[in-house]
Amino acid sequence: MRLVTFAGPPSAGKTSAAIKTAEVLLQEGFTVGAVKFDCITTADDVSYRKRGIPVLTGISGNLCPDHYFITNIEACVNWGLSHKLDFLFSESAGLCNRCSPHIKGVRSLCVIDCLSGVNTPRKIGPMLLFADLVVITKADVVSQAEREVFAYRAREANRKARFLFVNGLTGEGTPELARFLKDSPEIGPTASADTLNHAKIRFPLPQALCSYCMGETRIGEDYVTNSIIARKIKIPEED
Repeated sequence: MRLVTFAGPPSAGKTSAAIKTAEVLLQEGFTVGAVKFDCITTADDVSYRKRGIPVLTGISGNLCPDHYFITNIEACVNWGLSHKLDFLFSESAGLCNRCSPHIKGVRSLCVIDCLSGVNTPRKIGPMLLFADLVVITKADVVSQAEREVFAYRAREANRKARFLFVNGLTGEGTPELARFLKDSPEIGPTASADTLNHAKIRFPLPQALCSYCMGETRIGEDYVTNSIIARKIKIPEED
């Protein structure tokens, strides 16, 4: 089985790109499943099921979605193996630009859309910087100049990745994306790794263990503890 991580900001078109790519693979006779991670709720699982794609849904609630993902992905892989899937698409919650959902040895995608603005690639962290492939969506609704500037700045952020324009509505670009995924490393009894146990993520997760992580709601230094005490904004002194 080939595990693929789809990461990206909210509403970038991750689900549309994943489903259109899955449809290409299904037409070629492959079996595809999905895992949708989100924070509060999701209806994307309905979209997968309408296409006959088995899907798991993980809602992180008040936990960091990245930490929730990394502590659950191995069980999801075992689920995919038990269903004898050829591909398992793991879609991130897309909560923040500091997320780090990519795993070493696993084909990793970052989905970003042109409507977010030409400066967006400069603001996205590890999920763009450490991706194998950057999928650019919604390029059909911006000018040619905006599209070129957006792609240029994305390439500045990650010079090692491949880049592909994909239309999640028409499916344009998804046959090329499907071909790229078919070369992904495999996980399973006949592969070099039979599970994700002992695998590593490509970049450390966002980290903080403080009073607010534990449920504190009051504002003020008296209520702030541990790792965020020293992380203070610099305010210039007035003359």
